[in-house]
Amino acid sequence: MLDYLTVRAQSELFAWSFFSFTSLEPAKLIQDISDNTIKVAPSQFFPDCRNTLHKKTTRMVKHVLTFALVCPLSWGYAQTDSLAAKRLPLKISHAEPVYTDLIRDLGARKGEKEINVGWEMNDHSRYIEHSGFVEYEFSPLNRLGLEVEVPFNYYNAERIHTGEELPNEKIEGLKFAVQYTFLVSGKHRMSMAAGTIYELDLHSFKTISASRKIMKGNELNPFLIVAKRWGRQFHSLLYTGPVFHRHFEERRSLATLQTNVSVHYQLPHSAHLLGVEVNHEWAPESVETVIRPQLKLKLNAGFALGVATGIPVDHRQEGLSFMARLIYELKSN
Repeated sequence: MLDYLTVRAQSELFAWSFFSFTSLEPAKLIQDISDNTIKVAPSQFFPDCRNTLHKKTTRMVKHVLTFALVCPLSWGYAQTDSLAAKRLPLKISHAEPVYTDLIRDLGARKGEKEINVGWEMNDHSRYIEHSGFVEYEFSPLNRLGLEVEVPFNYYNAERIHTGEELPNEKIEGLKFAVQYTFLVSGKHRMSMAAGTIYELDLHSFKTISASRKIMKGNELNPFLIVAKRWGRQFHSLLYTGPVFHRHFEERRSLATLQTNVSVHYQLPHSAHLLGVEVNHEWAPESVETVIRPQLKLKLNAGFALGVATGIPVDHRQEGLSFMARLIYELKSN
């Protein structure tokens, strides 16, 4: 019905414009056409010019014709863009923790891509550990996220005591992860996702050079994510799941449980986030809890910077830590 009304309106506008610039009478012209007796002299179209078209009138007629032709096309493109926008799946914008980074945004859409580069410093009781990572995230399908990450670390021996052995520098391993958002509720402003992370642990450069052994073990981390928005400014997120560690040479396995809870406040009229993240890890012989105040700044449409400070609850073994993460979101196809 809308298409019919649009075409009819454009036809009437064209007809009115045409007869406005000519001396023809519409009723008489239609009657002459039906009787096959139409006789129109050039002067009837443009009485002031007779055989030569007036430049100004010709230009106006061209504008009317262009308008009549372009309007249906532009309306059709607008309808196409509108329908494409309607086909996009629902996605709720949740605040992601800086330290426990998600595989992709919850409710990710096909074609989204992101690159993360990070650096962390941990103050141990005997030495200072520096670690970094490079990761690539992408969504081949709606709500599905994949990630590849290469973490590495090196150590500063300034505070190590004489005779103590410093850990060897190495590339930690290769991480492969998948995440699927199985629930996006606009009514409750909540999203839920599940996934798993598989990591190959590598030996240090020194061990690889001496023994030619590369693989040290592996880790498997299935996880569940629940995120919710509370009004416009507040966000909460729960990330939890077991981690299964396996050492190839010693043929032993270890299971731990991780639970990470975060709460963020989004500054009004911006995408900047201020929040706190609490990381718990339960192992058979120990429990570790680290509180991480953090700030995430949206630098521009593509870049964001996140910084976090780690404050361990138990200071006997671990000291303060600091982390920075640079996020670059590539343009979707």
